[in-house]
Amino acid sequence: MTIENKTACVIGAGFGGLALAIRLQSAGVKTTVVEARDKPGGRGYFWERDGFTFDAGPTVITDPDCLKELWALSGHDMAEDVELMPVMPFYRLNWPDGTNFDYSNDENSLRAEIDRVAPGDLAGYEDFLRYSAGVFEEGYVKLGNVPFLDFASMIKAAPALAKYQAWRSVYSMVSSYVKSEKLREALSFHTLLVGGNPMTTSAIYALIHKLEKDGGVWWARGGTNRLVAAMVRHFERLGGTMRLHDPVTRIHTIGTTATEVETQSGWRERFNAVASNADIMHSYRDLLGKTKRGKDQAKSLARKRFSPSLFVVHFGLEGTWPGIPHHAILFGPRYKGLLEDIYEHGVLPQDFSIYLHHPTVTDPSMAPPGKSTFYALVPVAHMGKLTVDWETVGPMLEKRILDEVGRRLIPDIHDRIVTKFHYAPRDFSLDLNAHMGSAFSLEPILTQSAWFRGHNRDDVIENFYLVGAGTHPGAGIPGVVGSAKATAGLMLEDLSK
Repeated sequence: MTIENKTACVIGAGFGGLALAIRLQSAGVKTTVVEARDKPGGRGYFWERDGFTFDAGPTVITDPDCLKELWALSGHDMAEDVELMPVMPFYRLNWPDGTNFDYSNDENSLRAEIDRVAPGDLAGYEDFLRYSAGVFEEGYVKLGNVPFLDFASMIKAAPALAKYQAWRSVYSMVSSYVKSEKLREALSFHTLLVGGNPMTTSAIYALIHKLEKDGGVWWARGGTNRLVAAMVRHFERLGGTMRLHDPVTRIHTIGTTATEVETQSGWRERFNAVASNADIMHSYRDLLGKTKRGKDQAKSLARKRFSPSLFVVHFGLEGTWPGIPHHAILFGPRYKGLLEDIYEHGVLPQDFSIYLHHPTVTDPSMAPPGKSTFYALVPVAHMGKLTVDWETVGPMLEKRILDEVGRRLIPDIHDRIVTKFHYAPRDFSLDLNAHMGSAFSLEPILTQSAWFRGHNRDDVIENFYLVGAGTHPGAGIPGVVGSAKATAGLMLEDLSK
């Protein structure tokens, strides 16, 4: 039986699932994607309200080449389906004392910013850049698409990881190079974008600095949802099948083989291989819950550390703000203490740091003429640590966040609001089956990375695979697209036997 006669099912139409489906379909495997929600995208969902387009996220697109490759596999060009627009500066970092720092890959501007905000730290920054480049080469270029299926593969990677002191945290490593607390925050906050605490996430993640420096930061015209739509269009062009609004309820097995996929509507189909882009706990505890493997793995996963959740306020405003950049980080008065509250203590602190997303400054099509689309995002502990009633707490936290954006940037914000709504941990749990409402799956600490993360191919059910944030290499668009490359390699090899 040739690979052309083989069939595969991908559960979940997030970025990882779609990237995997495109790879399989490009190679001639008849692939079906089954998605629970009414629209594809997973965390890349979107809403349209009162003429505004609100992307759920992720809104930072880095390493566009990993996406372009999905089209190139079949001789197509990604530009046929979606336009990527450069974002500059990448982020404006703002502190409570009024200091701004424009972070970008424009060498001269960045040096001038460092000189202004952290005088005396330029040489240290140069050293950090060299470190980041080295760790990018080892951790991303060499290992980002490689599946870690056994401990031996981890041992093989160990010398390189040891050379770059992977056991240290990103913040600790950054601090060894630069003295300014502001610059330490500027060079370490990135791990939060993939669910990691800068104080505990492996220094390997310092590679994000080099990743952004080389590849830039991008925006898809029309929103992240247009990138999702482009991936779906390309997948269907290749002959793939999308099945929306029909949650998978069970993966059937016989012995150690996954045989069929069954959905809520009663649809049931047999496949040669099954891959899950669903939440990793949901995949094992619920979809494989009737198997010994599913139960055992769910028990093992329950002991692991999951990344925090997010609280996101989406709002559309009357007026435009050319002076507010596309991405801004409004740091709160605390950094380490705030992170401890979120990751360790599981409390809802009085202060917060806000990631402010303002797409209309790059792409006015995201709002009606003369109006602006925003979201303000704050990390919060997941529901396993923070057991509050979000129905009650949500509106209060929403007001506090809008008040702070008003105090720092838009004084009459409440008078200008045309439409608003928030998205809380409970929504992650209900809409995405996210374990405890976690926004990024397993926390990316060293003991939960590579081989210690969910394996791209299951150890017991030989034709069951994982893709997405819960498997290697982890969350973020480049991470889940990298996981799709690793998983596709295994699936195609297995299916061609």
